[in-house]
Amino acid sequence: MPLIKSISGIRGTLKGDKDSSLNTDVIKNFTSSFILHLKNINKNKIISIAVGRDGRVSGKKISEIICKVSLKMGIKIFDLGYSTTPSVAVFIEKEKLDGGIMISASHNGIEWNALKLFNSKGEFISKDDFDNISSILEKKSFKNEDTNPVGTIITNSNSIEQHIELILSHSLVNINKIKKSKLKAVVDGINSTGGIAVPRLLEILNVEVVKLNCKPNGNFIHDPEPLERNLVELSKSVIKNNADLGIAVDPDVDRLAFIDERGQYFGEEYTLVACADYVLSNISGPTVSNLSSTKALKELTEMKGCDYFYSAVGEVNVVEMMKKKNAVIGGEGNGGIIFPSIHYGRDALIGIVLFLSHLVEKNCSVSNLRKQYPKYYMAKKKMNISEVSFEEIFKKLKMKFSDCKIIEIDGLKINFKDTSWVHLRKSNTEEIIRVYSEADSITKANKIADKIINLVDNL
Repeated sequence: MPLIKSISGIRGTLKGDKDSSLNTDVIKNFTSSFILHLKNINKNKIISIAVGRDGRVSGKKISEIICKVSLKMGIKIFDLGYSTTPSVAVFIEKEKLDGGIMISASHNGIEWNALKLFNSKGEFISKDDFDNISSILEKKSFKNEDTNPVGTIITNSNSIEQHIELILSHSLVNINKIKKSKLKAVVDGINSTGGIAVPRLLEILNVEVVKLNCKPNGNFIHDPEPLERNLVELSKSVIKNNADLGIAVDPDVDRLAFIDERGQYFGEEYTLVACADYVLSNISGPTVSNLSSTKALKELTEMKGCDYFYSAVGEVNVVEMMKKKNAVIGGEGNGGIIFPSIHYGRDALIGIVLFLSHLVEKNCSVSNLRKQYPKYYMAKKKMNISEVSFEEIFKKLKMKFSDCKIIEIDGLKINFKDTSWVHLRKSNTEEIIRVYSEADSITKANKIADKIINLVDNL
């Protein structure tokens, strides 16, 4: 697979041979460009960055390469070892560092890895930052940087604990009531760092934990994206252990999904809806989600007397809109919760405590909580994009559906008159077109997505 470069970082496959797109030279050059970018921003000071990784086997080697390059460029590195994407982000902000790198390909398979880049706020870099780094990389402006004095490495293995401590200090987290409820949860950590972070968080909250795939050895025994089709084992384990709920995260712990006490999927789209319901019950303010997320959040927000706004897909875009509108909560329908009073970034650990606080204050089961929200269903499909002209496809689709409301800020979203919709966009992380549709039944949602895919195939 080719190397994918975007504001989400660089992402590629590792095969240990000439076919590896994320090879040693790529990692060295990209790291050097990022560090020089930080040096250009912060003149006349020693740069400090954090480096963390998820449970992938390839992460340790990549971390060693990054640290070696960083040392030669004379900077200070905080080597966090096993961590999560939100934990690295929080650490950067808390310690007032200049940036950071998380080594994780998020929901992608085991053959993938990536370098996710953070700025000094602990947020993903902007498009302007990425363009500057790309320009440095193209010009190889860092060629002579290894003549600088040797930097230093500080080992810190407490980033997850620091992150948890910050979350539990928030006034909206109902620690006492969660502890008294004596909940039981099965945790699927996909054998990555969620298997460390989630049980630690729950044990502090006096939640009995049944661990499933919680060894951070990188052995993803199922597709790591926390979708219903990938959580069959978790559903069975919830029933077998008579648990109150199941909790699933992706490898770097920025996506979150729940299973109810009957073994039924709560819906990754409704992770954000439930957390927003709790937050808006305590704090009034706008909410934000991306164009590919369920309309249930808009309905919930407006029912609470607050304003809802949509953004382009991607954490950076959601965060930008949240800041612009001063949103109190936002995120993405993939189970990504952004709670700005902690930090501006998707965070499964924050999502867990908000969800549990909501659950115990409602004093109901997870299945009954789900019944309180609209019954919308989403089909999430994809198409290969080899030799595809997006402009031509979108132009023809706009003509065909000219009587519908069209949104073009990110790909093409068609809002049909019956309130169902479909959204087509090029993925930032894979060489595919994502086709998402939502309707009042899963059959209808699938039919809409399939119809659009067939139309595209025959254009």
